[in-house]
Formats: sequence, structure tokens, C-alpha cells
Amino acid sequence: MKIKIGILFGGQSPEHEVSVRSARNIVAVLNPEKYDLTLIGIDKQGRWFCSRSLDKRLAQGDYAEAVVTNESVLVALLPGGQGQLVNMRGEEISRLDVIFPVLHGPYGEDGVVQGYLRTAGVPYVGTGILGSAVGMDKDVMKRLLREANLPIANFIAYQPTDTIDFAVVKSKLGLPVFVKPANMGSSVGVSRVTNENELNAACREAFRYDKKIIIEEEITGREIECAVIGNENPRASLPGEIIVNQDYYSYKAKYDDSSPTVLKAPADLPLAIQQKIMTLAIQVFKTLAARGLARVDFFLRPDGGVIINEINTLPGFTSISMYPRMWDVSGLSQEQLVEELISLSLAKN
Repeated sequence: MKIKIGILFGGQSPEHEVSVRSARNIVAVLNPEKYDLTLIGIDKQGRWFCSRSLDKRLAQGDYAEAVVTNESVLVALLPGGQGQLVNMRGEEISRLDVIFPVLHGPYGEDGVVQGYLRTAGVPYVGTGILGSAVGMDKDVMKRLLREANLPIANFIAYQPTDTIDFAVVKSKLGLPVFVKPANMGSSVGVSRVTNENELNAACREAFRYDKKIIIEEEITGREIECAVIGNENPRASLPGEIIVNQDYYSYKAKYDDSSPTVLKAPADLPLAIQQKIMTLAIQVFKTLAARGLARVDFFLRPDGGVIINEINTLPGFTSISMYPRMWDVSGLSQEQLVEELISLSLAKN
């Protein structure tokens, strides 16, 4: 009997298009003989839609409008329904065995959707409510890592009512610094700052995306990433490297095919450093209550020191994303990877 899986994609965050691209790749590798797919697109207002032609939209790469078609039907998961998907008249459309939330950013990987899926009583791929919320909030995440004596960059968190004094920032963090929304991914709203005017502009930009921001010291070093998979006994992939060839790894660098950024997997690292990063990735995964999957990002200093940048509990699955690429060079194809993630979701629920 086929497993009935719902692919949940789109969403309200600025990473909507990235989510659609990720969903397209996941759908392409799922074996139709094993899985009965239901595509559920979330528009930018947060409404859920089902349509028989969503798969065609995905296949055509219609990223901006893929979640809505002329025959789209508004749907919802019934609370306590054990995966029962209904239309607005309460009529059952399908009863899903598992949901794969291919969502990035707020309302997708911050625990909001995870709480809804928990209430609906349906298994889902990825980290639970607590781990998702913690992993999304860079301030809380870094505090927990610091409490666990894991190496992080120095940072200061601010809210809109706080006074942000350039002299204080400079004395505590040095220059340059990075200004980031606390709850956002894909480098959305991130700025590199070298002077007071830039700091003021960067804070205004970051506050457009969140009510809390962090200002973080710049770490000089190579950008290394490591993929993790598993529940109670997670394992790490071979690390990969982001060779940026510009000031920092921006949204454009991550998703624009014309970007000069080079994604290298596996990274060219001494065995001892490779093992250190893989061990740290698993420690981060466990410390932050992650489950299923995550990508952990690091900086490798010239002296061999490793600094944890952040965790991403629902990393991208686009054609250029590092999470599936690192597993591919570690011996797990994208098809095998997606199948294992589905199996892990059924096991943890």
C-alpha cells in the first residue's frame, strides 16, 4: 500500500520562492509507486490550496504563482483528524499518513506549522515545535549554544525600543559587524557594516523583517556546512564549503545561478578538522532539540578554530542547495535521502 504524503510548500515568508523550488526537487525524486502525493500550496496570505495541476506548475518552474490555479480549492487539516485533509465544506479530500513541510523562514520552520500539524495528529518530517522555534531565533539559539560551552561568535541582541549605540557595538564586537533579523533565513535582511551610518541603515533594514535583531562580530575564515540526519542517533555528512568570492553569503549568492559563489562538496579539509566539524554538528543538533534533519553552518578560522554560525532545521532542497549535495557525496542519493526523512518522521511520531 502506498504511503499518502502531503507536500506542504510556499508560505508567508520572504523565502516563499525558495520553498517552491525545494518542493519541485523533492516531488521529482519521490517514487510514484511508493507514494501517493497530495500537493498543498500555501499562498503569501497563509491560505492552503489543493489543485490537480499544482504538480504541473511545479514542473514548469512557475515559482511565483505555483500555489494557486484556476481549479484551486481551499483546504485545511482537521484538528485531531489524524491527517484528514478537508475542504471548507468539511468534506474529506484525503487522509494523509505524513506531511513533508518544505517551508523556509517564519511560519514554516519556526514551530508555527509544526504546532498545527501536532494538533492535527499527523506525522511530519523534521524538527518539532521547540527545536524549530529555538533553531529559528538566532538570539535564543546562540544563548543555548553558549550555555553548552559550544564555540560561537560574540553578539548583541536588540529590540526596537533599545538604544543601539555605535560606540558600544564597536567596543564589544569590533568592526566590521553583521546585522541580522533574529528570525529569518537565507540571509534575508542581513547587512555587513563598517561604520555608524551603515549600522543605522542596517538596523532599519533588519527590523523590517523581525521585532528582534542581532549584531554579531565578523569571523574571518572559511564557510563550512555540515548536514545532519536522524532522531535519537543522528549522523553527520561529509562537510561542504561555500566559497563566496564576495563580502558575504547573501540571498543572491545562495539562489542566483549567475552568482560567483562556488559550492564545494566535500570540502577540502584535513581529516582531523573534518571529524571535528562532524562531531560539532551532531552536538549542535542535540543541544537545540533538532529531529529528522538540519544543516549546521560553521566558520573555520585560519588557525584551525571552528566557530558555530547557526542551525537550519528545514534547509533548502533546491537544485543548488548544499544539504542534499553533502549527502550525495556522503553516499546518500536525493531519492534515498527523502525516503529516509519520511521514514524518520513516521518513526518519531
